[in-house]
Amino acid sequence: MEDELEVSQALRTELKSTARVVVLTGAGISAESGVPTFRGEDGLWNKFKPEELATVDAFMSNPELVWEWYEFRRNIIERIKPNPAHYTLVEFQKYFEDFTLITQNVDGLHQRAGSTGVVELHGNINANKCVDCGKRYDDLSQAKPGIPPKCLCGGNIRPDVVWFGEMLPSRATNKAFERSSNCDLFFSIGTSAIVHPAASLPLMAKKNKAYVVEINTSPTGISDFIDELLLGKAGEILPRLGQMIEKKANSR
Repeated sequence: MEDELEVSQALRTELKSTARVVVLTGAGISAESGVPTFRGEDGLWNKFKPEELATVDAFMSNPELVWEWYEFRRNIIERIKPNPAHYTLVEFQKYFEDFTLITQNVDGLHQRAGSTGVVELHGNINANKCVDCGKRYDDLSQAKPGIPPKCLCGGNIRPDVVWFGEMLPSRATNKAFERSSNCDLFFSIGTSAIVHPAASLPLMAKKNKAYVVEINTSPTGISDFIDELLLGKAGEILPRLGQMIEKKANSR
């Protein structure tokens, strides 16, 4: 049987169902499932940097190329499965009475694992919208066929993700800041803590008296400012935290 995860008594105390819990996830949790960073393993796409394709200007100048790149990415993600970290966060949502999951990832793996109400700061690669009228297209069969598909208004349809130079969706951002500033326990998982505004969320939580825990394979820029650093893979650490929570629940 695997040894119980070594954590502080303070964290053990915080792991109560009445705690208001916020979790922020980044690329690290998806990388454990095999989601690539899309920086050029494929023969065609190694000619381009994401910064050259994931922009409004790139889409306006060559919408076919950008759409095909995102189709390539979608096809890869479709074959990838959530990992134990994703599934453990589903259990967290069931256990904690007030739980918010915020992610910087666009792959939808949290939802595929079973999480609900996910706050997506950078959008979702499986969603689409018209560049002209803003109409959402989760089902492209309702659009006019083409590369890229056309909206009923005639505008090009683009992936509903945040591109370089674009503002984050205000509703998701506002919710992320509000929940982070009013929580008791905050987990920063698999994020480099250098991309803002997400990088400021754990520090905001800390400023407002939350207990902040970082789970990562190596220290980051926030590691010296938070309460507890758990080094290792999220897919190994989170299930062990889940076991601790289950024991607490069964002992009540």
